[in-house]
Amino acid sequence: MSRASDRSFDTPTPVILGDGQDVNPSFGNADSVSAESDADLGSLAALGASGEEWTRPHSNLWADAFRRLIRNRLALIGLIIVTLFVLIALLAPLLAPYGQSEVVDVRLTRYSPSWTWPMGLDKNGRDIFSRLMWGARVSLIVGLASYALILCIALPFGSIAGFYGGVTDTVLMRIVDVIYTIPQVLLVMLFVNARGASLVNIILGIGLIGWTTEARLIRAQFLTLREQEYVKASRVAGASGAYIIMRHLLPNSLTPIIVAATFGIPTAIFIEAALSFVGVGIQPPQASWGQMVGAASTPADIISDPHMLIFPVIAIGLVMLGFTFLGDGLRDALDPKGND
Repeated sequence: MSRASDRSFDTPTPVILGDGQDVNPSFGNADSVSAESDADLGSLAALGASGEEWTRPHSNLWADAFRRLIRNRLALIGLIIVTLFVLIALLAPLLAPYGQSEVVDVRLTRYSPSWTWPMGLDKNGRDIFSRLMWGARVSLIVGLASYALILCIALPFGSIAGFYGGVTDTVLMRIVDVIYTIPQVLLVMLFVNARGASLVNIILGIGLIGWTTEARLIRAQFLTLREQEYVKASRVAGASGAYIIMRHLLPNSLTPIIVAATFGIPTAIFIEAALSFVGVGIQPPQASWGQMVGAASTPADIISDPHMLIFPVIAIGLVMLGFTFLGDGLRDALDPKGND
């Protein structure tokens, strides 16, 4: 009895097949199944490629920012004004009909605007249109060079204070606060008076004194970013402070720095114009917008020859307005929370 029961357990269960049924239907069509799976994989790959192609433009911060920028009409107007200003400044030696101190005719002083001289002549018989072009060159050099110097000072101050905090932050920020409380134009004027009126001294004065606002901006940005998870992970991994600042914090702080540049450059241009207006900036015969405004701002000149004052004032106002529009547009375009 026991042997019979053992045999019953060892006997396999019979499989009953119907008419025309294959013994192993799953393996009989292996080639067709493989072809179908390859086709499915190909379609999925094509779908993924199309999806990646559709989403790739939206993953680029700078492409999105530029698209939002050109959709902003005021920002586009500002960009056009700033571009024209830069081109005029760069091409002044080629575009200006006369030199910056060239006298057209001493007998035609204070000549009113005409077809020959669209902006007229000044009190020394020089072409105002040509001098505005040469003055744009001076303004561009002052704006770019002084702001580059500002960043060279503000970046180390703001980044070290914002990243390390504590006593380091307190000491550095007290230095910034002391400089910030004194009017910038006054300090620059004292600096230029002490060293002499020249283009280089104006750039040094603006750069060495006007960096406090950018330093506070960078510090505030670093104070926020240093609490992010990727910064904490880098610290745990043993990364140095300099590496974290250069690799993680500074690249993520470029947006406010770029926006601040669009406001800092026209501020430097305005300070140069103010210094030249009061006579401690660019000296004749070199052309400067502020110098042209100062030379034509007497009551007699304003009444009798207003064209000598109007055109330099319009040039300064347009450049300031263009940078303001561009800065506002960049701030909105580079905002990571902005959407189309």
